[in-house]
Order: sequence, then structure tokens, then C-alpha cells
Amino acid sequence: MLTSESRARDFPHLEGQSYLNSAAEGVPPISVGEALAQYVKDKQTGMDGRVPHFEQWDQARQQVGTAFGMEADEVSICSCSSEAFNLAAQAARLQPGDEVIINDLDFPAGSTPWMTDGCAAATRVWRHRDWSLELEDLAELITDRTRVVSTSLVSFFNGYMVPLPELVKIVRAQSDALIVVDVTQALGRIPLDLSEVDLVISSTHKWILASHGGGLVGMPARSRDRWNVAAGGWFNLEDAFGDQRFDKAVTKPGAAAFTVGMPNFPAVYAIRAGLEYIHSIGVEAINEAARPLVAACLEGLKKLSVELISPKDINCVAGILSFRHADAERIHQALHDEKIHVMAHAGRLRIAIHGYNTMQDVERLLACITTSLS
Repeated sequence: MLTSESRARDFPHLEGQSYLNSAAEGVPPISVGEALAQYVKDKQTGMDGRVPHFEQWDQARQQVGTAFGMEADEVSICSCSSEAFNLAAQAARLQPGDEVIINDLDFPAGSTPWMTDGCAAATRVWRHRDWSLELEDLAELITDRTRVVSTSLVSFFNGYMVPLPELVKIVRAQSDALIVVDVTQALGRIPLDLSEVDLVISSTHKWILASHGGGLVGMPARSRDRWNVAAGGWFNLEDAFGDQRFDKAVTKPGAAAFTVGMPNFPAVYAIRAGLEYIHSIGVEAINEAARPLVAACLEGLKKLSVELISPKDINCVAGILSFRHADAERIHQALHDEKIHVMAHAGRLRIAIHGYNTMQDVERLLACITTSLS
């Protein structure tokens, strides 16, 4: 992933293109494809396949725990981040008069569950200033009614990276609100310290290079008593098939309550393999290799006649940069024609730089944008 040799070995499908769209879809290494093929082989054994299925489940949870800095019994895997957030909005047991703080750089999955009619709390929006979220603005929103502060660590929209330790300090100083962090655009790309967070959520098909169909959930043991998932099912229940099963349904404590039914085993195999691959390289090594590329891309974009909507300070971004232009559609098509892949969505072009990218990818990108603007 970090050398031309390992890139060619693990990602031969990237040959001849500059793939700068991992914030939308990570490109899996060969090992993830092999894991999915193994799932099929195991599934073909019928019921006996559940033995290796659950072995993969245990291994995947170990890998997720390592990624989150938690124990395996503090994490679980559901179907997607949207499911996890909707369950969290129920589990917080919010009442009329309670307040939830969200922000306007966040992905809908992390903000809209708190805004539905099914959530009794009111939402207060932490709004960006010049494409950054200022902590002093957050502090002004916190009241004695604040019950939840929900944010992405890295914004899907423009790559702004929340200074998490400082955010935690501000929240803890003013309230006992639950802190919920979506690490979808950070997991597998930058080192994480989630030790003070009450709930961690991530999707699986982006930077950790796994498949669709997974939602990672992490809940430290110290926060378990503050969440009560009110969801029926069976895999999430303490005694789904016991003699008293029609008297009362009691959910398992902690993150386990978020896996309501049969795990999505194809995704589980891919998650295990994707995180195993990421950890074999090392997130620190990935960040060290990719950070100079992000810096070069940021400086290059500053020189072009585009509207940069990402923070201009390299310390405020991780792997994502975004910009606007009146001819964005034409620019995107020109890039795609040259096999340079970026995201065109939500009124902006978004660049995502991962460990399999090279400085040549960045140089090709900037050169093509420059040509398109001339």
C-alpha cells in the first residue's frame, strides 16, 4: 500500500488510474476479495458454515476493538451507520425539553435521527464559520438541557477535522451530555483517541477498505448504563429462546444491543480482512505517507481559481479536500476521462487521499484541473 511494490501486489486494479475517492468508496485490497470468496465457500457447507461464520465474527470484533481502542465486548457490528444512529436516538431515551447538538457539516446519518418526530428532544445546530466549526460556538449552545452532542470526527462534506480532545473538555466542563462521534471518514486513515467518547459509529465501505452492509458500534463499558436500546430482535436479546421469551424482551447491555438480528456475515468477513490489512500496514504509517500528499494538494488548490471550502490549515483536515466551481461538472468529466476519480456531489468536488495514493496522483489531479480551468 505504501510502496510501489506493495501497491501493485495488493491493489493491481488501481493500475493506470488515480483513485482519489476513498471518502465515497474505498478500494479493497486483494485480501478482502479473498475473504468474501471464503464466505461463499463456508456458506456452501450449509449450517456447518456457521462455525467459521462466528469465528470471523469474533475476529472482526477484535479488529474493531483494536481500531477503536476498546475491548472486543465493547464493540459490535450492525447493518450500517444509519441503523446505528437510529438505534442510538432511541437508546438515549430523550424527553421533551432535552436538547441534542448537531452540526451543519455532518452527514445526514448522524444528524437526522435526532431530528425526526420519533425523537422527543429539540436539536440545536452548531454552524460552521468559513467552513470550520469553532469551539466557542459549541460552548454557547450547551445548556443544562443538553443531553447529546453528536458529530463526525471528520466532515464528509469538506474534510474539517473536529479537535476532539478540546471538544470533550468543553462538553464535560458544562454538562454530562453523551458524546457521540462518527469516525467513518477517519477510521483507517488517521490515528484515533476515542477514550472519552460515549458512543462511536462508523460505516465500513470507505477508508477501512471493506464492503457495504456494515455499521461499526463502539460503547465503552463506563457508558453502558446510559443507553437503553428499545429494539426487538433475537441476536440482541439476553434470552431470545428461553421459557420466558413471551413475557419480556431484555436487550443485551452495551454495543451488543445494536446487532438486532443475524449478522451480515459477508460484510463481517470483509470487515475482518479490511481492518486486518489496515492494521498490518499501521494507521500511523498510512497517515505519515498520505499527509504530505494532502498538504501538496491543499497548496495546489489554493493557487487555482476555485472556491476552496475546506480549511486552509493542514492541521484542520485529515484526508478530504473539497472545492466549488461554476464548471464543476465539466471539470469532473475531464478528470474522469483521464481516469482521475474524485467525488462530484452536494454542489462540490471532493478529493480523498489514502495510503494507496502517490504524489503522482496529486500532480495529475492538479494538472488536469489547471488545464480544465484554462
